[in-house]
Amino acid sequence: MEKILNIISNEVQAAMKANGYDEKYGKVTLSNRPDLCEYQCNGAMAAAKEHKCAPFQISDKIAEALKGNTLFESVESVKPGFLNLKLNPDYLAGYLRQMEEDGERLGCSKCKDPKTIMIDYGGPNVAKPLHVGHLRSAIIGESVKRIGKFIGHNMIGDVHLGDWGLQMGLIITELKARKPELVYFDESYQGEYPKEAPFTISELEEIYPAASAKSKEDEAYKEAAMQATYELQHGRKGYQALLGHILHVSVSDLKRNYENLNVSFELWKGESDAQPYIPAMVEKMKKDGFAYISDGALVVDVKEETDTKEIPPCMILKSDGASLYNTTDLATIVWRMEDYKPDEIIYVVDKRQELYFTQVFRCARKTGLVKPETKLTFLGFGTMNGKDGKPFKTREGGVMRLEYLVSGINEEMFKKISDNHTVEEGEGRETAKIVALSAIKYGDLSNQASKDYIFDIDRFTSFEGNTGPYILYTIVRIKSILKNYFGQKSLPQDARILPAHSGSEKALMLEISKFNGMMESAFEEAAPHKVCAYIYDLANAFNHFYHETKIMAEPNEMVQAGYIKLLELTKKALETCIGVLGFEAPERM
Repeated sequence: MEKILNIISNEVQAAMKANGYDEKYGKVTLSNRPDLCEYQCNGAMAAAKEHKCAPFQISDKIAEALKGNTLFESVESVKPGFLNLKLNPDYLAGYLRQMEEDGERLGCSKCKDPKTIMIDYGGPNVAKPLHVGHLRSAIIGESVKRIGKFIGHNMIGDVHLGDWGLQMGLIITELKARKPELVYFDESYQGEYPKEAPFTISELEEIYPAASAKSKEDEAYKEAAMQATYELQHGRKGYQALLGHILHVSVSDLKRNYENLNVSFELWKGESDAQPYIPAMVEKMKKDGFAYISDGALVVDVKEETDTKEIPPCMILKSDGASLYNTTDLATIVWRMEDYKPDEIIYVVDKRQELYFTQVFRCARKTGLVKPETKLTFLGFGTMNGKDGKPFKTREGGVMRLEYLVSGINEEMFKKISDNHTVEEGEGRETAKIVALSAIKYGDLSNQASKDYIFDIDRFTSFEGNTGPYILYTIVRIKSILKNYFGQKSLPQDARILPAHSGSEKALMLEISKFNGMMESAFEEAAPHKVCAYIYDLANAFNHFYHETKIMAEPNEMVQAGYIKLLELTKKALETCIGVLGFEAPERM
């Protein structure tokens, strides 16, 4: 279904062309003065320079040409040369009826050329609990993936676990110190290894920090951990079996925590999955003349003549032959290209890693790991800060575990819901959980991803203002009206959305009509904040209409039915949007 802005622009461009002006001057935008008009065209200002005349002479001519066009209620030429446009209420109602007929898609056409897009987000380390630093990658990545799926692309989310490197060696070394009798440490052992892990997730989460602390104080301990890492990476069977246990226990816990955020991944691959691809990749880089030895390390130059700042070489192997994050990320690209042949790979990571990913992307292109047409996209996000403007911490100054943050906001929401209503505890807690998730996700996603933001629990959990709970409260209000209406009667057979009866009703209809353009723009720019901005404006428009209109007391049956059809469409637009943001609305609040 054609975007409404395009339809309007097409009419103005045709008028421009018919009157001897370049049609490019007919581009229409949303009005920046909604008190004066709904849409505007400023093209006469630029066209006047080309045609050496006063801008209003052009705008007057175009306004005259558009008189009688059934698309518009009014077209006004305003000096010095602006075109102010208002849409015909009949046309707008018809456009919304088309959206309604389109079902779940609401007039947003699926892309004609669907692509396979892999999205790398999450990035947790095994054997460590998720903390608030993992929140933005998970929330932003999940939303970008859902928006892409809605548009019609094949979106594949990969958690990209940190399951390789020294942290594994540290865990093995500490476990050996505590339980040396385990068969995993007996190099002569030939039998099958136990199916049950020799530790719980709680024990595992305690083992790693203890081992890390010891390695900083005891050089011999650190050497042992490095040796264990080397032996693991070179195939020692007992250590490989332990790695399997670490992964199984950790991933089960990670999945539970991500499910609480309504975040999921199509792939649970880790750095260890890339290891088999490293030797051939490195050999090819050497053979093709891209990789060379510098200060003992194997590197690839990635600087370009147009660089205005220094871009260091991309290190492929350390002087001792060990791999690095660069190596693993490049090898991950290799297996992704081999197994999935993606048209694009999006990395949702901290924006402070931009230089690193510039090196990795350039190295992948230079060495031919990706096709020239394959897009590699860095989607860097800003920091989530506390009210003091510094990275969000616990009251004790430590990094807060994600599940503690979520449970704390759940409690805050339950308290607010209980204070406002008499509610059965089970239902209240379930509702609180749904609303709390909206507070967390909307609080994050309503900010442009690249910007830092203040994580303000009091503001995010408010039922007023630009918050998740306000959006959900609006949806629940619509559900309540619809339940009340359908509890008394059925819609007349010929019920339909009618031309607006008031300014507030038309304003609501105009907001709904922006849906398909907004969704396409949100995908193209990987910008969930555009979805948030849309639903906030839509919720405000609905609430303004609701307060001005006696919906249930409307005496004219067909007018009332038209209101109900409009409410159903509003609800569908809001619910579709919160769906791509990754949360849902309860039945009541």
